[in-house]
Amino acid sequence: MKISEKFIIHDDGDSKLLVSTGATKFSGLVRSNGSAGFILSCLENETTEDEIVGKMLEYYDVSEETARHDVQKVVGQLKGIGAIDE
Repeated sequence: MKISEKFIIHDDGDSKLLVSTGATKFSGLVRSNGSAGFILSCLENETTEDEIVGKMLEYYDVSEETARHDVQKVVGQLKGIGAIDE
């Protein structure tokens, strides 16, 4: 899975923004916090939830349960707006 080509990830310095190109039903932008921005970065290339969880465990001092919950939540929300190609 990865971010759909119908969306653009923009780094504004403080957070990452996910912007629709207008070719989707979703119109607007998604502003992310640090961990959601990390997940967005991972989704710029083809990846799996397990690979993102592994990268989060390397980068953040969190349990696997917390990392997996965060990844599933963010990925679920992105799928809900059509931002992920599987």
